Parts: sequence; C-alpha cells; structure tokens
Amino acid sequence: MARTITVAAAQSGAVLTEDMAPEVERACRMVEKAAHRGVDILCFPELFLTPFFPNRLRQDYAHFFLTLPNPIVQPLLDLAREKSIALVLPYGERAGHHFYNAAAVFDRDGRELGTYRKTHIPAILPSNLEGGTGSYEKFYFTPGGDFPVFRIDDVTVGLQICYDRKFPEGARAVALKGAEIIFMPICAATYGETRLRDKAWEIPLQARAYENGVFVVAVNRAGDEHGRRNMGRSMIVNPIGGEIMAEAGEDAPELLVRTLDLDDVATAQRSLPWWRDRRPEIYGGLLATP
Repeated sequence: MARTITVAAAQSGAVLTEDMAPEVERACRMVEKAAHRGVDILCFPELFLTPFFPNRLRQDYAHFFLTLPNPIVQPLLDLAREKSIALVLPYGERAGHHFYNAAAVFDRDGRELGTYRKTHIPAILPSNLEGGTGSYEKFYFTPGGDFPVFRIDDVTVGLQICYDRKFPEGARAVALKGAEIIFMPICAATYGETRLRDKAWEIPLQARAYENGVFVVAVNRAGDEHGRRNMGRSMIVNPIGGEIMAEAGEDAPELLVRTLDLDDVATAQRSLPWWRDRRPEIYGGLLATP
C-alpha cells in the first residue's frame, strides 16, 4: 500500500500593519480551508505574522518577536489541533537575549515537536531599482546552529528557511537524517532585479529536491508590501527529476495543496543512489574557511 500524506503551502499576502492579530485571523481561515481539503501538514511563510521588517533599519524591533507559548498565536494553534492538522509555524523567536528567524513544528495534537532556527542570515544592499529595498537580517537575527528533523505521523520532515535554500549543505544534512519532505518557509522578493533573479526561484528548489531525493514544499509571501515586491509562486517539488507538482500565483494569497506519494522518495533515491556513491571521507576541504 502506498504511503501518502497531504501537504499545503499557505501562501500569504502582503502584511501592512504591525499588529499580529489580523494575520492570525487570516491564518485561521487558511486552516479552515486546509481542513476542508483534507490537509495533514500545513506550512506558512517566513515571518508571516509581521511585515518583512528586516528590509528597514530600526531600533524598535522587539515587538516583532514572540516567545512560545504566546496568547497571540494560541487561537491558531488551538484551531489546528481541533482540525487535527500538523503545523509549521514560522515566527520571530525571542529566546533570552537572542532573536531568531525561526519555525516551530506542532503535531496534529498540538504538541510542539521543536524549532528550527534559520542558519544562513543574509544582508542585501538596497538599490535604486523599483522594489530594491534591501535586507538587513544580520542586524536582527542570531544564526541557528543545528539541522533537526521532526516526526509527524510516520513521516520525517526537515526545515530550511528562505536564504537557507541557496545552500545545499542544510538540505543534505536533514536528508541524511531521514527527512522525506523539506518544508521551506520563505519571504522572497524581487528586489527590483530581473535578469539576476529570473530563474533563481525555481532552480534551488528543484535542485534541493532532486539532489537529495526528497519532496520540497516552498511557501512564499505574495503582493506589494510598501514597495517590497513579494514573488509569491509557492511551489511543491517532487524528488523524481525535481518535477514541479504545483505552483501558486504571484500576486495573492493561495492555499496550494497536494497529496504526496512518499514511495517517490524511495524511488528517487534508489534510481540515483546518492547515498551509496557519496565520498564524505574526502570532503573535509568543504569545511575549510576560504
């Protein structure tokens, strides 16, 4: 009997207020829709409860961060538990004196299984291009230091957040730990570029799926946010050939749902046996600092 699971990418829209409550309400409506479509695991985009505040430099940033459990997001967690939907909840995490770009994972019963903290923290200079707002994440976030995996039902999942997708090492790390699905909460914008970013969206997503023999569920934000043009195009990618199974639009919120045949993971890894042919004993130079 085939092993299947239904996943959803909850592509959100532009966030134009710093009050998280309206975004929690919108997220709850997404959970309701997901329940009607039989979704087992639902993932939201990176920092989806707030504007993408790292595109500005400001000192009053602490209110964008939460410590779980927290009454602000509890209605969303309660509803997901009621509907028996496992949840990937990206958020700005405050842990003592440290601030992280994080995603917490909850099982169907609402139990928190753990948290992944974004490992690769970018900084993008602004430009004079339309939408070239830049990004100052290095001023806000402490990098994470681990690549955990999480067991939901009988499926092992890993996470990578936004810029992480550009680095093969993190995806490979969770795949080596048995991940069959990698959820990628993202908040990717055009930054005004055309040629430099023309294919930069789908190529890393397809590559991470193909080179590891895993499903990739990439969840982005859409729409114009005070001049920052979010790309949308949330995507679900199959491990066999890196085939794009589903893709959302560019401009509006959308619930992207697909049922995954997890036997495709075994098929992909058997037909192209990366694990057998890897040579980790000679890769030591990859750890060197250039």
